[in-house]
Amino acid sequence: MSGKIAQQPPSLLVNVVPYALLALLVAILVIVEDWAGGSLLIDLGLCALAAAWMLGMFTLRPGRRERPRIMGVFVAGLLVITAILVARHPAFGLFTPAAYIYSFTVLRWPSRLLGVAGAAVLAGTAQASGIPKTDAFGLTMLMTIVAFNIAMMCCCAWVLRLAEKEEERREQALAELSRANRLLEASLAENAGLHAQLLAQAREAGVLDERRRMAREIHDTLAQGLTGIIAQLQAAEQRHEVPPPWRRPFDAVKNLARESLAEARRSVDALRPEPLQSARLSDALADVAGRWSKLHGLAVHVTTTGTVRPMTPEAEFALLRTAQEALANVAKHAQATRVGVTLSYLEHEVALDVRDDGKGFDPAGLDAGTAANGAARPPSSGGGFGLTIMRQRVERLSGTVQIESEPGAGTGISACVPTLPAGSHA
Repeated sequence: MSGKIAQQPPSLLVNVVPYALLALLVAILVIVEDWAGGSLLIDLGLCALAAAWMLGMFTLRPGRRERPRIMGVFVAGLLVITAILVARHPAFGLFTPAAYIYSFTVLRWPSRLLGVAGAAVLAGTAQASGIPKTDAFGLTMLMTIVAFNIAMMCCCAWVLRLAEKEEERREQALAELSRANRLLEASLAENAGLHAQLLAQAREAGVLDERRRMAREIHDTLAQGLTGIIAQLQAAEQRHEVPPPWRRPFDAVKNLARESLAEARRSVDALRPEPLQSARLSDALADVAGRWSKLHGLAVHVTTTGTVRPMTPEAEFALLRTAQEALANVAKHAQATRVGVTLSYLEHEVALDVRDDGKGFDPAGLDAGTAANGAARPPSSGGGFGLTIMRQRVERLSGTVQIESEPGAGTGISACVPTLPAGSHA
């Protein structure tokens, strides 16, 4: 990780203190130096150059403070100007804190270490200016003072670096915690949605099971009984001619039985799914596809092939719900531009295919996710509980559900249920 500056340095420290030090040194020079010879003018010119360098490169250009290379050039230039000033007069060692300030606050690691070391060399040189350097002792003292300054200030830079790394770790931990919290919230919301979906589908399945039970009871008891009554009346009528006085009540009984049988059959039909109340399965699929297209603005091509064969209401209902679930998942996940629904009446079964040209997914990932937590969500067609309910509906009728998909190649769902034997009726 780069040694970034954790926060903006105090404005007073970087925008006032360096100029205050420079102004103090100028005042000292004006008081103590001799104006003769032009040496004072050169020193004042160098001080003005240092002030202009800080103003132009840093103070008046705050946007540059986030650009490490420019700040490196700024500190290097300031060190060069300070070195010239220290070489001309040791009192300019009092200006080295400005170099320290900028090195600590605007340089990143490891450039900061170089800036601090450079400022420490200048400070040590100024501090040892009064020591004669004509013998080994003087040179040793100079090197000792410079080394002490370097060691002390580099240690300070290292401690600051450790503090920055700790702050970075703390920020990273907080970011990870925040990300984990967001993922947890999303997971809880998803689980809540799946739970609500499961409850709704369980309620729907319970209601449909009860409706089918009632339909079977009416069909197997009341309807069959009325059919038997009508058959017996017809048989009696064929064996013996009805006496004229009995004809009217006899016909009334037959008509009442027929009307009651028709009403019982209407009751059975009323317990079937709403789109199938007054339409064949192919028409009901077209109606469902039409409403879906209006809602989502995407045309659905519905095709029926083969010779229409009789099916149980349960089989028609299972295929209709399969189409609805598949279209719902196309709208949620597929990002498709074309959708096709095909109802095929084959020799021994009826097949429903729903295909799209959406982004697809990896069916192997669907199987693994479903096995892991029962809530896999493929991107373009029925995942999780929707697919589970779809399979259960079809497999209860000895049918099969197959999914074909791959990333970028769309998705196809195929559901097949067996047809009724020839000549049978629902």
